[in-house]
Amino acid sequence: MKERYTIRDVAALAGVSNATVSYVLSGKKKISEETRQRVLKVIEETGFVPDMNARGLSGKDTRLIGIVIPQTEPGSQLMFHNTFYSQLLGSIEFATRRRGYHVLISATDMTEDYLNLIQERNLAGVIIVGTYESRFWAQLKELEVPVVLVDSYCKNDWFHGIRIDDEYACFMGTDYVIRKGHRRVAFASGSIKEDGVMQKRFLGYRKALEKNGIDYEPDLVFEDVVAYESGVRIAERIVQADLGITAVVATADILAIGLLSGFYRMGVSVPEEISIMGFDGLNETEYTTPGLTTIRQPISAKGELAVDLLIENIENPNMKRVDKVLPVDLIERRSVKQVRSEEERQE
Repeated sequence: MKERYTIRDVAALAGVSNATVSYVLSGKKKISEETRQRVLKVIEETGFVPDMNARGLSGKDTRLIGIVIPQTEPGSQLMFHNTFYSQLLGSIEFATRRRGYHVLISATDMTEDYLNLIQERNLAGVIIVGTYESRFWAQLKELEVPVVLVDSYCKNDWFHGIRIDDEYACFMGTDYVIRKGHRRVAFASGSIKEDGVMQKRFLGYRKALEKNGIDYEPDLVFEDVVAYESGVRIAERIVQADLGITAVVATADILAIGLLSGFYRMGVSVPEEISIMGFDGLNETEYTTPGLTTIRQPISAKGELAVDLLIENIENPNMKRVDKVLPVDLIERRSVKQVRSEEERQE
């Protein structure tokens, strides 16, 4: 006999789903008596004990909330390398603790393993940050756990959502740079994926070019991962490409800070030779040299609202779906230079 059985083991032996075992243990959903007895028999035979959450699985709220942070590449530690996630998580943890709940943080993708974790830990609700494969959303809905999506463009009619208008925000930043006289504007981004935040910001960049009568050039788009080191690499690529670029719109402040460092290493002065626009409004942008002009989004407010919305749904399971779009603003510092047009220089 195994030393320790899991919900998955019990489900397999009873010939039912993991969710059914969880429902039998928690009493959250009506299960046929025949199925319930079959599951209970396996539990008795195996000696299965749901550790850590036995109290919650006996039918009461665990007051434990799951937080899913994106894993953009194998081995990535995105939530430690980008202070956007540190700030967001800090606000979530504080708001959760203030409401008498606790958090279980996972830097993972939304997979079947995480769906199993939701059941095994009997999570009261889940906050999911970013965009994931849509094939798991229907399974997540079946678990009947309150869910709030943050910064997600997932197409669904089930889960609550909190985000900004990423397309408009990047349009606003790019348009500002162009109005400063720049016509050769590069775009530095994380991976541009379908229905992801980076794609929305890319569309905003494209719209600003179109509005100002500037042709889109694929060679001016530089994709990497969202990290400081990526910004350094992109700066080197921009200098080596020698495409006459006078400004870069970055999709994250951590990329923009890497660009500042990369251009400095390459002997290129910011903003005298090239300008940089950031995105996020991280505290660090105030202390860079020069100070970083950036689109500021309400990071902490996102986390606090996500917690408030999730707990409201936990306490009121029948509440209607809520989708909130929060405002952004442009913080003007010194990393974007006003340049004169060719006509002005000839006068």
